[in-house]
Amino acid sequence: MENEKVYQMSFAKIYPLLVNKAVKKGRTKEEVDEIIQWLTGYSQQNLEAMIENPVTYAEFFQNAPELNENRKLIKGTVCGVRVENIEEPLMQDIRYLDKMIDELAKGKAMDKILRAKQ
Repeated sequence: MENEKVYQMSFAKIYPLLVNKAVKKGRTKEEVDEIIQWLTGYSQQNLEAMIENPVTYAEFFQNAPELNENRKLIKGTVCGVRVENIEEPLMQDIRYLDKMIDELAKGKAMDKILRAKQ
């Protein structure tokens, strides 16, 4: 089962991949952290603890303090799949983060990525 493989991955191994994707395109680690905090409700201190402690990607999202209700405004495709059509809630939240990091790497403004109310 493909989803289980993703769920069991270590967040500490995924995090640098997210940061590297953004940094290679001229964005910053701080912007990646801001996106993750917006999506999950983790503080910077909690986020750093999650990176240092062995937690799976699934546990990272399942233990999130407060998933942002505006995450449902995220639309588009990741790996050829529309994020708004993903039926499994955990995988959908993971793909929301992927989509937001993609938008960051493509140069989109932070207020647009964070779905700020206009």
